[in-house]
Amino acid sequence: MSNSTGDGPSTPLHSVSVAGAVIDESGRFLVIRRADNGRWELPGGVLELAETPEDGVCREVWEETGIHVEVDRLTGVYKNTTRGVVALVFRCKPSGGTERPSPESTEVAWLTPEEVSERMGEVYAVRLLDALDPYTPYVRSHDGHHLTPTR
Repeated sequence: MSNSTGDGPSTPLHSVSVAGAVIDESGRFLVIRRADNGRWELPGGVLELAETPEDGVCREVWEETGIHVEVDRLTGVYKNTTRGVVALVFRCKPSGGTERPSPESTEVAWLTPEEVSERMGEVYAVRLLDALDPYTPYVRSHDGHHLTPTR
């Protein structure tokens, strides 16, 4: 393969997404049930070219849940090796708004860490549970379904 200039191997193309691990005062996580596949996930989406990761998290969480957030810190970087998506997850705290579904989410809920482990797939649950660890950020890879063992 060659790149667009025709002089060598192609450069891998990756998409960068951002997501919010939004935690309320009682330790529950803000989650959505996705409209396209019915799965529970943390709110997030593709980072736009002109926005900072922090601004992207605030926008995505608000668009999908109706909740405004303040970004605290980066808690993890997660790469889907099958789809070439790199997700940056930020711990956030709610700062206003009212929960409501969106075209991208059929439900919005606050789940305890135990409920996160029960309802969410491994590669999404770990993103929320990692945000509880003060010694983050984590760097993890997965195939879309299961975490890749670390070295």
